[in-house]
Amino acid sequence: MAKEGKRMTQNVIDTEHAVKTERGTVLNDPPLALFLFSDTRLAAVWLVIRVLLGWEWISAGISKLDDPTWMQTGEALRGFWTQAVQIPESSRPPIAFDWYRDFIQGMIDAGSYTWFAKVVAIGEFAVGVMLIIGALVGVAAFLGAFMNWNYIMAGSASSNGLLGLGAVLLILAWKTAGYYGLDRFILPKLGATWQTVTRPATVYRERTPSPDVVKRQM
Repeated sequence: MAKEGKRMTQNVIDTEHAVKTERGTVLNDPPLALFLFSDTRLAAVWLVIRVLLGWEWISAGISKLDDPTWMQTGEALRGFWTQAVQIPESSRPPIAFDWYRDFIQGMIDAGSYTWFAKVVAIGEFAVGVMLIIGALVGVAAFLGAFMNWNYIMAGSASSNGLLGLGAVLLILAWKTAGYYGLDRFILPKLGATWQTVTRPATVYRERTPSPDVVKRQM
């Protein structure tokens, strides 16, 4: 019996649903994409980007956490929503999509601004902290990008487009963006939960009898 090999951990690709080349081989990420988003040598670049984005979110969140119109009455968010749902007669409305305007109007009518303002303030601060300390950077960047998207949908462009672009890049580089941070220790532990551990098949080989054994049997 051949000696059993060591355990190997690898991602399982569903070849039936994977994109393939004309020759039928699975189409993998190009080397440039792997270098940009999966190589720890660029971790320092992502460190700078995530700290800059994190500081922007912390600054925005702190200013709201100290403001009673955000943390108590929610009037600040109510004013922002009320202005966003307006439809001017001679110019374009802040919100371009009717379904999103109806959604915001429903939030206003339900008085949801009183609690949702707290969610916005705490969420902005939490995303900023997670980005700076490098904890679950991919998740934090996704939440930040989602908030950027909502601000843009509500007609507030400002710096949300640029911040959203940075967040998307951090999402793509989720494996290495937090390498100089807590993700260096978190991701190896979490990653083990979605990796497949397989054992190489045990190979049995028929042993050829030695000449002495053959003579005894004759």
